[in-house]
Amino acid sequence: MTQIFREDGSVVPVTILEAGPCTVTALRSQDRDGYEAVQLGMTPARDKHLAKPQKVAFEKAGVKPFRVLREFRVEKTEGYTLGQEIKSDLFAAGDVVDVIGNSKGRGFSGTIRAHNFSRGPESHGCMNVRQPGSIASRRIGKLPPGKKMAKRYGGTRTTVKNLRIEGVDAERGLLLVSGGVPGAPNGLLFILTAKTGVQK
Repeated sequence: MTQIFREDGSVVPVTILEAGPCTVTALRSQDRDGYEAVQLGMTPARDKHLAKPQKVAFEKAGVKPFRVLREFRVEKTEGYTLGQEIKSDLFAAGDVVDVIGNSKGRGFSGTIRAHNFSRGPESHGCMNVRQPGSIASRRIGKLPPGKKMAKRYGGTRTTVKNLRIEGVDAERGLLLVSGGVPGAPNGLLFILTAKTGVQK
């Protein structure tokens, strides 16, 4: 992350994302597959890391092999061709996007960290400092569903909505997105046009 200055002089925190180039590796049609979609590939792969069916699919499509393949639903696949490169200039400054990624895994965490529980008293011999306390009642006789307890925290699919694109560097394939995005550095993200389109 870094920060930039807008034309009005205000400071905006931004995250620099490497957006592509992505290559069209397959086209899904309504007649053959039952839906319309475009499959994009990113991060070239070596042959030894591919299974034989993957090699055959890439050879039939006439494109280089990629490690990361993802499909994106579209209304019509017309205008897309196999081998076509999609770069960061698909977006423009001022666009509003949703960014999807896997949040950082934080391991098995207690209720204070995972659910923002309060600490117990630490004086007069109290033994319940970081424990969750009572988890059920005598009347119910069992654990109620949805009870907040210690859990595996993080490492889940997370969407950050309505982030504004502050700048586009088409030569280096970079996007400057306002605010933070989920995941660790060098993680894989999906950048989609925002569904609500409300700027923050």
